[in-house]
Amino acid sequence: MTRLIDMLRTSSWGRNLSAAEFARVASDVREVKVPAGGYIGRTGEPAEHWIGIVEGLAKMSVTSPEGRTATLAGVVAGGWFGEGSLLKQERRRYDIIAIRDTRVALLPRHSFEWLRGTSLPFNHFLLNLLNARLGLFIGLLEYDRLLGPDARLARCLASLFNPDLYPEPGPYVDLLQVEVGLLSGVSRQRANVALQRLQQAGLIRIEHRGLTVLDLDGLRRFAGGG
Repeated sequence: MTRLIDMLRTSSWGRNLSAAEFARVASDVREVKVPAGGYIGRTGEPAEHWIGIVEGLAKMSVTSPEGRTATLAGVVAGGWFGEGSLLKQERRRYDIIAIRDTRVALLPRHSFEWLRGTSLPFNHFLLNLLNARLGLFIGLLEYDRLLGPDARLARCLASLFNPDLYPEPGPYVDLLQVEVGLLSGVSRQRANVALQRLQQAGLIRIEHRGLTVLDLDGLRRFAGGG
């Protein structure tokens, strides 16, 4: 519970709440543990919570009737998602799957709506978050249609450094190569090839576990096909 409260306090929206607002959120939010491969949320389920990643890693994905799966986005610790379904009062349109053992924060719908009705800073945060999410998904559509796997993987990594989606990211990314592949929609072997090329270009440094981004602007240019 301490880790959950710390996450709330350091989030870009939680730290701007009043003491009374924060106290209510802290009393309403709950934490669940989801094993690797488990579902945090499923397509078609009622959206009853705003969801945050306290610790671990998850992905949003959709599956066609023929069984083909496409990854929409990865969510690292500190990220929140699911606001669109709450705002539109619709059932979830994607699966949320834990890539590794993950601790999840669940803020009930009524608390989310209460914050929307009482906190101007929270509404400003939501506006920035929705705008960042829209940009991410527009880029996803463009890149997946026009770019090859190397650029798609670079796009995936660069997206983890959007401060509106993830708070204060550092240069080190705690992702295994298989996890990078899962988030990018490419095989582990293809992800390894792409990571080696990005390292040769001086954009990243592959570590024993994870990688360090050396040139974020260069990574974004690479992701844009430049």
